[in-house]
Amino acid sequence: MGQPYTTAIGYFMGVALSLFSPMPHPALAQSTWQNPPEPIATFLDAPALPRTQISPDHQWMVSLEHSPLKSITELARPRVQVAGIQLDPATRGPALEYPYRGLTLRHLATGKEQTVALPDQARVRNLMWSSSGRYLAFTLTQPEGLELWVADVALAEAKQLTPPILNAIYGNPCDWISEEAGLLCKVVPPNQGPPPAAPTVPTGPRIEQNLGREAPARTYTNLLTNEHDEALFEYYLTSVLEQVSLQGTRTTLTEPLLIDEATPSPNGEWILMETVERPFSYQVPVGLFPRRKAVLDLTGRVVFEAANLPLADNVPVNFDSVRTGRRVVWWRADLPATLFWVEAIDGGDARTPAPFRDQVQQLAAPFTEVPQTLWQTERRFNRITWGDATRALGYEYWHDTRRLRTWLLNPASPETAPVLLDERDAQDDYRDPGRTITAANGYGWHTLLFGPDGNSLYLEGRGASPEGIYPFLDRWDLVTNVKVRLWQSQDPFLERVHYLIDNQAQQFIIQRQTPAEPPNYRLYDRETAQSTPLTEFADPLPWFAEVTKEVVRYQRADGLDLFATLYLPPGYDAAADGPLPTLLWVYPQEYKSRESAAQVTASENSFSRPWGYSPLFMLTQGYAVMMGPTMPIIGEGNAQPNDTYLEQLEMSAQAAVDYLVQRGVSDRNQIAIGGESYGAFTTANLLAHTDLFSAGIALSGAYNRTLTPFGFQGEQRTYWEAQETYINMSPFTHAAQIKQPLLLIHGAEDDNSGTYPVQSERLYGALRGLGGTVRWVELPLEGHGYRSREAVGHVLWEVTQWLDLYVKGNRE
Repeated sequence: MGQPYTTAIGYFMGVALSLFSPMPHPALAQSTWQNPPEPIATFLDAPALPRTQISPDHQWMVSLEHSPLKSITELARPRVQVAGIQLDPATRGPALEYPYRGLTLRHLATGKEQTVALPDQARVRNLMWSSSGRYLAFTLTQPEGLELWVADVALAEAKQLTPPILNAIYGNPCDWISEEAGLLCKVVPPNQGPPPAAPTVPTGPRIEQNLGREAPARTYTNLLTNEHDEALFEYYLTSVLEQVSLQGTRTTLTEPLLIDEATPSPNGEWILMETVERPFSYQVPVGLFPRRKAVLDLTGRVVFEAANLPLADNVPVNFDSVRTGRRVVWWRADLPATLFWVEAIDGGDARTPAPFRDQVQQLAAPFTEVPQTLWQTERRFNRITWGDATRALGYEYWHDTRRLRTWLLNPASPETAPVLLDERDAQDDYRDPGRTITAANGYGWHTLLFGPDGNSLYLEGRGASPEGIYPFLDRWDLVTNVKVRLWQSQDPFLERVHYLIDNQAQQFIIQRQTPAEPPNYRLYDRETAQSTPLTEFADPLPWFAEVTKEVVRYQRADGLDLFATLYLPPGYDAAADGPLPTLLWVYPQEYKSRESAAQVTASENSFSRPWGYSPLFMLTQGYAVMMGPTMPIIGEGNAQPNDTYLEQLEMSAQAAVDYLVQRGVSDRNQIAIGGESYGAFTTANLLAHTDLFSAGIALSGAYNRTLTPFGFQGEQRTYWEAQETYINMSPFTHAAQIKQPLLLIHGAEDDNSGTYPVQSERLYGALRGLGGTVRWVELPLEGHGYRSREAVGHVLWEVTQWLDLYVKGNRE
């Protein structure tokens, strides 16, 4: 299989060692961007697989070219950071947009492809299909702003509808009203003037106070800090609503407002507009600011106030606690113009015992009647999938128990008792019935797809089982609550249903992949059990086609079954070649039941190619890589998972290492542990509490939980409610026990809740003061995940050098 392991890996080892021969730790110091060794550097620049969308009528597929990595120059563009938002002041878009570079249209029946002609260096975003699929609207980002364009799909011709005036700082800037009326867009107010200048002299001290009001909050970033921030926030988020026809005619509908979003009703006759209101907060991001939700007619006149929400800076930190008031207001997808909303009836506090948690109400146009109560939930409202006038599926969930329930609702007869269709542990993948398949209705909104009998739905599921992952298509009879299997993926493929062509499920589009073949689309005929290729995307990194990928299973000391995906370099044979230096990449998860925690949720048939700073690139350097070894943290019944976090973590790690060594893949002296975010936290903990690993790699982690005192990850209790847990779980507390080399990498502008860069800085300072072997790399301009080619390449260089020195060079 491929070239012999000793030849292929020997070459890559030679390259790595020539770049970095073992030497004392200080030789690693660098102050400029470094490129990873080959072939990683070349692989980073390989084109990515295109992304795809299929039109509502299932006649067209659009392929979207994109670049996986940015240039550091793009990250260095000026940005404004206010109220939890990072924005580009020049374009009125997000500071770090990920545009597509081109559009290619493919007619699925004939296979004919046409490229849409666009300006050079086009930056395409915000794709929006019209209801029939005849038109595809999108935005083009220019240096001075965002333009609205629309393509006639059949002609593959696009034209510009507006100058660069759209405001996409917060949410999608446009939405279809109808193909006849055009689109509704948020537009920068004309003659707005320059942004407010920062005061050159402070006007006074920063003062905040709280007079006995309980207002807990998890840690947030980029919040408002002063009056100038407030002025910038108002300046950049201010928009006017305009109606833009397909001929480019623009009609202004509103005065300048802080518009979050504006959504036409399914029939296009009304507009649901949400605006941000004062007072602003310096403690929470914009999503928790006061909100007003109103219905407008097509002249811009307010006809109904649907919600007026106060500042939500006092929502309890417990999961399933919500803000008070009508927190969800949206259009029913199955009717021309009917609103529904959700409101807590337990005060929004999950800690308060209550027979019912939420109520769902509805109100039809012209919004002058008394709202009708449709459903009262016993757990917290999760979502509704609309079907027709008499059928909808309602979902409710409760985090403490992980229970998810599915109800059949009758929207036309709310007095009819809901029918419980399913109840399960939401983490029980083996019992997951799948997602209901929807289809675009006459308004272009997605509703439940009913079978020819009018009583059956279709379910597309992932198909997790003890034997592996085998996606399926079921028919679900709502009258008998019986499911019938119509189709299921079979080895050696991993296939899943992407779209149903007809409501009989005779033909549907599937996506197929194997470990050696990238995901491609095929048209499947259920009567003949044959499929026809629709796309032929090529493997962007064919080197990895010969990598051995295996889902392995083993058991930890308390009898719990665990699994991981083990990757081995091409041509490797344990018996002939001996153990390999090995990297484990981890991310633990909390569970409420042992049964769910033990389930296998990885597939051997999936297509796996590294991208970004994936640890799978280490396969090219002669390492074995164990991805995602399960490390479940279980707290059944009233037990809290984190109260036994360390004990369970150590057992899981020990089981993984024992498996690798007993199989002959790894040497106990040449195993590294690594992870990102909560995985980085885990890495530091395993180095502090075990001697299983020769080195660690921690990316963008949090290491001192007293800095996140109002909860973290799956922990709902505050620091003051569970001090011992917070302290014991913090690797910072146990820094003196970290004796193995630890590489800390962090983005200097990490905006993820709870993982401020100071977390890595403080752990580095502690380890340095204690005489530990530690390296701290802070990446300028980077956030929680690393996005520039320069930073990604440098991270892979750092990881390779660290592993070569402290793992590959650690054989005894």
